[in-house]
Amino acid sequence: MTEKVLVFGHRNPDNDSISSAVAYCYLKNKLSARKERYHFDEAGYEYIPARLGDMPVESEWVLRKNGFETPVLITHVYPRVCDVMTENPISVHRKTTMLEAGRLLRKHNIRSLVVEDDDRKFCGLISTRNIAERYVEATDVVDYENYSKGDVAKSLEDSLGQYVEELMSTDVYTMDKDVVLRDAIQELMASALREGVALDEGGHAVGIVTRSDIATYGRRKVILVDHNETLQSAPGIETAQIMEIVDHHRIADVTTTEPIKFLGLPIGSTATIVSLEFEKHRVTIPPRIAEVLLSAIMTDTLLLKSPTTTHSDKEQAEYLADIVGVDALDFGRQVFETRGNDEEMAIDKLVASDAKEFMLETDVILVCAHETTNLDAVKAREDEIRQYMDLLLKTKKYKFVLFMVTDVIEEGSQFYCEGDRKAMNRVFDIECKGKGGTWMPGIVSRKKQVAPRLLSYIK
Repeated sequence: MTEKVLVFGHRNPDNDSISSAVAYCYLKNKLSARKERYHFDEAGYEYIPARLGDMPVESEWVLRKNGFETPVLITHVYPRVCDVMTENPISVHRKTTMLEAGRLLRKHNIRSLVVEDDDRKFCGLISTRNIAERYVEATDVVDYENYSKGDVAKSLEDSLGQYVEELMSTDVYTMDKDVVLRDAIQELMASALREGVALDEGGHAVGIVTRSDIATYGRRKVILVDHNETLQSAPGIETAQIMEIVDHHRIADVTTTEPIKFLGLPIGSTATIVSLEFEKHRVTIPPRIAEVLLSAIMTDTLLLKSPTTTHSDKEQAEYLADIVGVDALDFGRQVFETRGNDEEMAIDKLVASDAKEFMLETDVILVCAHETTNLDAVKAREDEIRQYMDLLLKTKKYKFVLFMVTDVIEEGSQFYCEGDRKAMNRVFDIECKGKGGTWMPGIVSRKKQVAPRLLSYIK
């Protein structure tokens, strides 16, 4: 059976997180197919692009334009019932005879069969235990003073023609296939039977979970792109098997139990690393993947103007643009324009669609980023912005919330801060007050110009 590997970026995903996950899955699936032909151990995985939050507008646009489905939304990576259950259990109709059921149990060397009604809905389990109990019942009816083997044989023979609905177990523990496994363990272990049944929304059996399944369950397999920090990753990441990390940020606190492939480069975009991986493995980049990767490089490097931009970013942007048949800068501007009107954008999208938490010694801070070509439109919404920032501050108990609005044209950022402004002001040697904000010329990168200073100086 092909194992699935989830590939996803950080919470509140930006275009780089989404696009890198989609493109890297395409590459990994190509490599998996190639290795399968040569019988390499790495074969047998299916890589699934995923996301930890709402889709950025530009990501929706570029994926839809190129015929890609939206990456699946996941809320955690804790092991689920569906990760350990035996799928598509063998089933019988409630009017099946015990003789037929027994033959199926022996043929497939299994302990239980799912019993279904006329609508194929689950109504019980028939097991070797039920058969054994029927045998004991047959011997119990014997008059031992007038012992006759024929009495036992006759009783057992009668049982062979009984319908399974007459002997099946109905006190079966049932559960949703997507429930977190740890939430099902206690009830399963306490159940009279040795297994539970996973049902879908229609009441149909989709899997069986045994106690031995629970004892030997594995971890969900994941690849992290565009992050390597637990605060920015999926809940339950500590329980998952991280197979690879592809990132362009600082090395943070994600740990593994065994050596893994870690691609961490100090460049402007994770998409650049993914593009280089195509070249390294000699996998042709189709135009639709090239366009997805190019969109991420252009947004994450602010049209190649960010101080994080390297020669590799520029080189890969031109290479991808040639594949697509566009001018890189013109295409980048088109991508930014898809974000829509800053005057009408929902306030939560405006402020927190690209938000990252950072852990200090004892506190957590939130740094939100928004790039725009119309800074005046954002500044006109300052009162609304500050109200929403204050809500985030109080709800999550942050030390402070910083919202940096980057003007892509003017190459600077407007800072708005709620919470402990003294700490933030001390770091940047500014006077960011409660009204008006502060213009920061040349500050356009959260990753290189803001986060490192905050993490280094705030104690």
